[in-house]
Amino acid sequence: MRRPEKLAEMLREEITEIVGYELEDPRLLSVTVTDVQVSENLRDAKIFVVVQGTEAEIKDALKALQHAASFVRQQIALSMSLRHPPILNFVRDTVEENATRIAALLGEITVVTEEEKSADDE
Repeated sequence: MRRPEKLAEMLREEITEIVGYELEDPRLLSVTVTDVQVSENLRDAKIFVVVQGTEAEIKDALKALQHAASFVRQQIALSMSLRHPPILNFVRDTVEENATRIAALLGEITVVTEEEKSADDE
């Protein structure tokens, strides 16, 4: 494994703990860290999160995460003994949402196809 990938995995574990246990913002209760990508120069990190709730709640949670990014970065520097921790950018992870939408569309196609087959048989 290359260094950015190792750092990304360690960051994911650490950020999950910090967001889950150290941040006491009620907007962050339904936040789950799904993935972290670190740039080749180890200066920037993109943190993918899934937030349960309405669109407004999701925007509020992302705003709260960006507001807390400097605190999270400080905690990472202390716990991981990094002289220059990466700059954290929190991003909404839409993979699960897209998968759910695709599954629903495939379900609709299956229902329509079965209806057409039953109409053709009659």
